[in-house]
Amino acid sequence: MEDELTNSKSRPAGPALRFVAAALIVRGDEVLICQRRPDQPMALQWEFPGGKIEAGESAEEALARELDEELGIKATIGPRVTRIRHNYRHGGAVDLQFFAVHEFSGELENRIFQQLRWTRLEELQGYDFLAADRTLIRDLAAGKLL
Repeated sequence: MEDELTNSKSRPAGPALRFVAAALIVRGDEVLICQRRPDQPMALQWEFPGGKIEAGESAEEALARELDEELGIKATIGPRVTRIRHNYRHGGAVDLQFFAVHEFSGELENRIFQQLRWTRLEELQGYDFLAADRTLIRDLAAGKLL
């Protein structure tokens, strides 16, 4: 019995699950989308701003911090719109929480992305988004979530 426990503990751990909060920053019928830089993983794909939830942070706190770091804004984090868990083919997994942001202070400043773009919801499917975002993109474009 002891050997079984030892063996089960010595197995390599599966891929880490990353917990991420992302913002749907809305302006009228447009949403802010961001393109990754060429030197980043999944280069030049589009995503929504946000990032990893650190230990001890709520999703809302993490998102407010990330929006300040990435875009230089102080955002009022609204309600959670949806939550998605996505398993990537290479083995990684992500748990994404998307929040609506209708208000922020400060001027948008692109601090880390290739480019930022305000895009109409119905035009989102014309962009090459990260695989984890694609179901959300279909729902947003169809007017289901916002």
